[in-house]
This record gives sequence, C-alpha cells and structure tokens, in this order.
Amino acid sequence: MGVKSDRWIRKMAREHRMIEPFADDQVRDGVISYGVSSYGYDMRVASEFKIFTNTLSAIVDPKHFDPRSFVEFEGDVCLIPPNSFALARSVEYFRIPRDVITICVGKSTYARCGIITNVTPFEPEWEGFVTLEISNTTPLPARIYAGEGIAQVLFLGGEEPPEKSYADKKGKYQKQQGVTLPKL
Repeated sequence: MGVKSDRWIRKMAREHRMIEPFADDQVRDGVISYGVSSYGYDMRVASEFKIFTNTLSAIVDPKHFDPRSFVEFEGDVCLIPPNSFALARSVEYFRIPRDVITICVGKSTYARCGIITNVTPFEPEWEGFVTLEISNTTPLPARIYAGEGIAQVLFLGGEEPPEKSYADKKGKYQKQQGVTLPKL
C-alpha cells in the first residue's frame, strides 16, 4: 500500500481514462495551480456553483435537505458570502480503479485565506464529477476562481482489491454529473 506517483497517475489517465480532461503537467502561470504533482493531482473547480443562503430561515438537515437553501450561480468568479459555503463540482471526471482509494485536501492558496475545501474520499470504482464543499470561514466575502485549482487528490493503492467496491454497492453518488445535493 502506498501513495501513487506522478508516473502512475499519468499512465492511468492515458490508458484507463482515470481523469478526464487531464492536465499532464502542473499549470501555474497566473492561476491557482492544477494538474499532476509529484504524488497527486490538483483538480479544478468548474463554473457552476450552488451558494448557500438562509433566506428561508431553514434548518440544515442532511436527511431532509431543502434545495431552496441554495442560489444557483454560473460564472468565472464566485463570491461566497461571509461565514457561508458553496457547493461546486470538479472540471475533471474521475474513474477510480478497484484497488485504489483517494484522500482529497484543499489547496494551500485558498486555505491561507480562510477558505476550506472539503471532499470525501473517492472509494474504489467510484466515478463521476466531484462535488466540492467550499467554506468561507472569514467575516468577508471570498472569491473562488472557476477553471483553476481547488483541491489535491492523493491516490492510495491497497495491498489487494476490496471484496465490495462502490460500484458493487451501487453507491448513491455513482456517476454523478452536476453539483449533487445530499441524498439519503
């Protein structure tokens, strides 16, 4: 078991379409970086967002989530209100091998500004666009730049494939396409 290298990531992207579209190198000039790094892949945030708003004085309940708690926005720069969050999706579509699980962490450029990106692990044989939760922990509005790096994916190889993969379980977020709200 171990973290997979840039060589492995490139091979899996080319030969097995693990990441599409795929940036073969790290893109850095004038943008928050994205693409392959030594032991990970920096994914980008797409231009579609669902910004949390509490205009309805709703209660956040993962078992009975009210989609009216979000305002939809599409554009190159998303403003997240103070002490709030937005849901977004990755530019890249991922197909995770059966013997791999991922851990995803936010980019340091955003973290140093009080903007935290949360992504749950991609389980073995999960595939889809990644739903991202981007929290603005500051008392000021925060800018998020579409088409640029948002979080780094680390690929961990298991010593053997699991008995049951996410695909075998027919996971509820399998092959998700857009910004996906909570499901029960």
